[in-house]
Amino acid sequence: MKLAWPAWRGPRRPWLRRALWVFLALVAAPHVLLLLYRLVPPLVTPLMLTRLVAGDGLTRDWVRLDEISPALVSAVIAAEDGRFCTHHGVDWTEMRSALRDYQADERARGASTITMQAVKNVVLWPGRDVIRKAIEVYLAHYVELIWPKHRIVEVYLNVAEWGPGVYGAEAAAQRYFRKPARRLTAREAALLAAVLPSPRRSRPDHPSPYTSDRAGAIQRRAAQLGPLLACVRGGERSVHVE
Repeated sequence: MKLAWPAWRGPRRPWLRRALWVFLALVAAPHVLLLLYRLVPPLVTPLMLTRLVAGDGLTRDWVRLDEISPALVSAVIAAEDGRFCTHHGVDWTEMRSALRDYQADERARGASTITMQAVKNVVLWPGRDVIRKAIEVYLAHYVELIWPKHRIVEVYLNVAEWGPGVYGAEAAAQRYFRKPARRLTAREAALLAAVLPSPRRSRPDHPSPYTSDRAGAIQRRAAQLGPLLACVRGGERSVHVE
């Protein structure tokens, strides 16, 4: 008895097989890249390419975490992700609060952790759609499994957008304060952290009253973190491959 060839196999539907391979490649690519970025600095990010095509230019200079002022590390964690050392990629407390605000038709607030933002910046597309957010949550858990906390902070601080065409702590410190990132003061670090939610509308070197007040609050919060930053300060020496 001759068996019928399954409709999805063989030469009858080669497009289906090709589509399956493309899908598998798209699924595997972020995992492979994130594993690679555990050791190697990302050369460019999707956001950088998008802004470059739009005419923003691109200024960045990768530096190790120990070449960035601890004041900036503290300020960014205080501003963006106060539970960074205790969560595993996603701050579910903040996520639930943001969901309640959304359901109550209140102004949406950010619930992305530094891990989620690092993932979004290095392997995902810009935007706020639900699909990207779901992938971001999943990959944040994956990153927390394969990167130490200090590496997550190091990558984030080197790829974050700090103005049109300005990426990373070193480029931002040079552009706005004419000094290397390792020499940033607590106030300068707080100002840089204060503009992260809207780096294309706010400038740390000429802060608005709102930005200045926010920087002051961040500076006070950062000074209180203390031992909560042990996961970053006590980590192994950051890895850097030229």
